[in-house]
Amino acid sequence: MKLVKTVEAEGLILGHDMTEIVPGVSKQTRFRKGHIVKAEDIPILLDMGKEQLYIWENPGFQGLLHEEEGAEKICSLCRGEHIRAAPVKEGKIELFAEKQGLLKVDVKKQISLNSIGGLAVITLRGNRAVKEGEKIAALKIIPLFIEEEKLKRAADICGGEKPINIIPYKQKKVGIIVTGNEIVNKRINDTGSGILKKKMESFPVELVENVVVPDEIEKIKGKILEMIDRGIDLVICTGGMSVDPDDKTPGAIKATGASIVSYGVPFVPGVMMLLSYYNNKGLSVPIIGAPACVFYEHTTAFDVLLPRFMADDIVSLEDIIALGEGGLNQ
Repeated sequence: MKLVKTVEAEGLILGHDMTEIVPGVSKQTRFRKGHIVKAEDIPILLDMGKEQLYIWENPGFQGLLHEEEGAEKICSLCRGEHIRAAPVKEGKIELFAEKQGLLKVDVKKQISLNSIGGLAVITLRGNRAVKEGEKIAALKIIPLFIEEEKLKRAADICGGEKPINIIPYKQKKVGIIVTGNEIVNKRINDTGSGILKKKMESFPVELVENVVVPDEIEKIKGKILEMIDRGIDLVICTGGMSVDPDDKTPGAIKATGASIVSYGVPFVPGVMMLLSYYNNKGLSVPIIGAPACVFYEHTTAFDVLLPRFMADDIVSLEDIIALGEGGLNQ
């Protein structure tokens, strides 16, 4: 690359895209990398404030790569499954979801990559639902050229594993267990099941059973195990989740032999959620004690974690603890 005066650039090849900004009107690429500068281009370039231009001579000159080549290399390191890459433009490549699913971002790798300097790996927050066609990331080389050594460091950080992936949702058989003597005795109607169904309607779900059970540990436990034996692979229990003496749902879930990940979540609304997994023939079946707020709040701890259950992405205690940052949702 060589820096030349714009007035002397006729017949030379631009080494990078040239962006024209009209404040309040537009921002667009006026001249592309590889464009041969014509005499009539020079006044336009000067009007754009470009009195000097980088002219393309040697792509690999002195261990440097042009921004577009650098962006393509970073893309090849970062782009995982079910992700579409847009064409490189001005040293940036945008990534889009090819399928509806769960976005997974290896945050440790992302931080390490962004610590190299000269490049940026920018994503949506991970562990969230994304729609087909949604923009999920932008990969950018910041200067016009980047050292090849930095890209080698990036490759070492990734270690052959892509830090940005989408896990498509699995087809799920779901069972809902509504607990409460007041509902069994028809003192009040069960309105919560309909709300839960609505929260799950954007996922590939088959609601196999929706049943009302009294506040009795053995009956709740028995219904959970019966559902799992029937091949239901996500059990959601509603009601009886507080610390009142007559609330039996947490004890019933524990009595099944399920492994309790957490009873209580650092997320508002939804603190009283219970998460557990029951091992069934080598599969981990989530059994959820849904907090009462799922019936009247749009986004709760249950809603935040639901995409992970639908993608068979195991939620650990560390994942639950991490919800505290940004978990104040009202």
